[in-house]
Formats: sequence, structure tokens, C-alpha cells
Amino acid sequence: MRPSTLRALKRAAELTRQNRLTEAVLIAEAVILTADTYEGDEILRWLADHVADFTGENHNAPKELP
Repeated sequence: MRPSTLRALKRAAELTRQNRLTEAVLIAEAVILTADTYEGDEILRWLADHVADFTGENHNAPKELP
């Protein structure tokens, strides 16, 4: 994936954690829409691997039972 795409996705993740979702979507949407098929696949893999970057949660930690 292009470095500029990766920077945009990381920035979108940062904005999402700050509850600035509209700005995050505007940034991420631009790179997603301009990606070719190959880069689009890389973006999907990156997003799946970096869910915690957007939520700020640690998905590896065991969940607490009620």
C-alpha cells in the first residue's frame, strides 16, 4: 500500500479515537475510493488487522464476565 494511504488510514484511526468520526470518514473515504483493486485488498486487510487502532480497545485481552 502506498505510504500516503497508510498515513491517511492511521490519521483516520486517530480521529476516530478522538470521537471525530466525520473527519475520519472523510479522510479514509478519499483513499479507499481512489485505491485500485490490489491496494483495496491491502486496505481491507490492514483495517481488519488494526480494529483496535480505531476503537482504542485491546482485543487480545480476555473479556470480563458479568
